[in-house]
Amino acid sequence: VQLQASGGGLVQPGGSLTLSCAASGNIVSINNMGWYRQAPGNERELVALISTIGPPNYADSVKGRFTISRGDAGNTVYLQMNSLKPEDTGVYYCNAYFTPYGPRWGQGTLVTVSS
Repeated sequence: VQLQASGGGLVQPGGSLTLSCAASGNIVSINNMGWYRQAPGNERELVALISTIGPPNYADSVKGRFTISRGDAGNTVYLQMNSLKPEDTGVYYCNAYFTPYGPRWGQGTLVTVSS
């Protein structure tokens, strides 16, 4: 099983961007799916997480600006990012927990917020 992320790019402050991450392979089921980011010189941090039950979880820094969702089949996760700030710049990684294989990471997609 694997994850393929896409949608990164350069955007001006205040702009919007949508990231996508599609799972493929011999999928049995996927529990949690999420997005993490890593800014230069910083550790990787959780941005948003969505599971099969309960509401999504967001980092405080993105609440009200970012929205995580899953596709109808449950194999794709999206991150809608609005009102982007320079501090949102970083490499964004998707993550998913596959039953029975365990967690997997996507390859990362770069988001740059700059004028």
